[in-house]
Amino acid sequence: MKTSPLALTAALSTFLVSTANAFAPHARIGSAQLRSGSSRLEMKDYPKPNVEDTDNYRFAQSMSSSFQTTLKVQNDSQKKKVAIIGGGLSGLACAKYLVDAGHSPTVYEARDVLGGKVSAWQDADGDWIETGLHIFFGAYPNMMNLFDELDIHDRLQWKIHQMIFAMQELPGEFTTFDFIPGIPAPFNFGLAILMNQKMLTFAEKLQTAPPLLPMLIEGQSFIDAQDELSVTEFMRKYGMPERINEEVFIAMAKALDFIDPDKLSMTVVLTAMNRFLNESNGLQMAFLDGNQPDRLCEPMKQHIEARGGKVLVNSPVKKIVTKDDGTIDHLLLRSGEKIVADEYVSAMPVDIVKRMTPKQWQTMPYFRQFDELEGIPVINLHMWFDRKLKAVDHLCFSRSPLLSVYADMSVTCKEYADPDKSMLELVFAPCSPLAGGNTNWISKSDEEIIDATMGELARLFPTEIANDEKWPATCNQGPKGQAKLIKYAVVKVPRSVYAAIPGRNKYRPSQTTPIPHFTMAGDWTSQKFLGSMEGAVLGGKLAAEVVANRALGNAEKPIKEIQQHIVESAASYVAKEPIGVLGEGAIAFGGGAQLAKKNMDLLKESDPIQFADAEQYAAAS
Repeated sequence: MKTSPLALTAALSTFLVSTANAFAPHARIGSAQLRSGSSRLEMKDYPKPNVEDTDNYRFAQSMSSSFQTTLKVQNDSQKKKVAIIGGGLSGLACAKYLVDAGHSPTVYEARDVLGGKVSAWQDADGDWIETGLHIFFGAYPNMMNLFDELDIHDRLQWKIHQMIFAMQELPGEFTTFDFIPGIPAPFNFGLAILMNQKMLTFAEKLQTAPPLLPMLIEGQSFIDAQDELSVTEFMRKYGMPERINEEVFIAMAKALDFIDPDKLSMTVVLTAMNRFLNESNGLQMAFLDGNQPDRLCEPMKQHIEARGGKVLVNSPVKKIVTKDDGTIDHLLLRSGEKIVADEYVSAMPVDIVKRMTPKQWQTMPYFRQFDELEGIPVINLHMWFDRKLKAVDHLCFSRSPLLSVYADMSVTCKEYADPDKSMLELVFAPCSPLAGGNTNWISKSDEEIIDATMGELARLFPTEIANDEKWPATCNQGPKGQAKLIKYAVVKVPRSVYAAIPGRNKYRPSQTTPIPHFTMAGDWTSQKFLGSMEGAVLGGKLAAEVVANRALGNAEKPIKEIQQHIVESAASYVAKEPIGVLGEGAIAFGGGAQLAKKNMDLLKESDPIQFADAEQYAAAS
């Protein structure tokens, strides 16, 4: 018997109201402890939650096991030499599962460091500079399964099951959604929201539930159908109060895809919420205990090489060389070396794939749909202060116009621990008109970006950030503020994860392509998770499944349906020689970097839209 959405809402509300009263002291205590400057915080990790008892984890585990059972090569004739372009998480995951199936993959990474968008490097002082602030969720089944397979679960530092928000109206204060142990999903999520007394009224909380119930009842079909709507449009269509957008969805949208709610597809938010509402520990977060290349990418590399695969850095592919019939003849490296393999996999970002697509492929609808996809700009900041800020041992949602999320890495991450000084890592977003901003911050100087950020930090830490004449945005700080910035790093990623603006999900391609023995990987390919670390691992895993399945002589995995207007426009497309990748370094190959003038000039030449103002951007779009 089906239960109506109205009945479900009533039942959920009754349960949550009664339970919230029982736990009310917990909420008040949690909020009081989060006032800026209330205590000196020390790092505390929590036990690994049970992330295995979900259908998504069991499916991920079963899929992983298949590479050593049903997809395993049975004889040498089935063993394939596989060339994988790109050593980010997707390329490494693809290679990992292919060696598990008995194949011989080689990863060709253009840069001198692995990880792609999770790469990191050390500066002259030995401090690690990360491409992004990366958080691991309990609702990352393929990532959690990978950690188990590599036996590196102890490298995750789990934090208290809580979401922490800066209070816009009360500078220096924070509020929380507290997830009570022992309360199952989806009640724990509803209870966490209901217990919070600072962000939404009781009536607003109840108005939030009915529009989300179809997601729980209908599942993925409802979620996918909302891709044509932005978060803001969805809210207005279903009569959700505007304050829910201001209090919750702005923070969520910027954290999920670095985009404001009026530009972000509602499918992205619903995908995340569906995981969090269906999995009791889905929203619990963990930090990696150190830098990503050593603590995550290196174990993947060791696993691959121990089983006969290879992972090569400083090996940029110059061109995909095709035969007269359009099949791949070889990969041409910039060194002049020719790579011939049985199978080829692209694990490159979509913007780089578009530059590398061979002329003979360009009129195929499969490749023309890539025109509808592009990476979103984002900036990651590292800011070292001369003393300890009174932060929290967790990820914080800043609810700032310029900042997405941030964390004091000196108290959240063991490798970066410092008892005397704080190092904040912050995500600066939105930073382009594509993402809903008014400014192309990628084109701005590091000093302009840091000054704007210092202004926001002065609001978040009003009694701690000093009035520093070097940073005009701090000019209104009072005498209590003493903390001064002593060092910073600005990492610009002009083309990060694919821009999940409304209507784009249908253009994400299948891993199977129309080119024989050529497979597509990457978080931007078609899979049910977001453009994220989880999506990257799953995209690589699905690509490995396509290759392994083909090697056994099984029928090809189907190509995802392509939109009719793409099919029609592809027929009249005028193919041209591929542009290829211009220049050297991380930015050239779709990563992030600290940009000196030389690299800024190269970016202006290769991606001029990053320097357009809002009006010019609208005209170009």
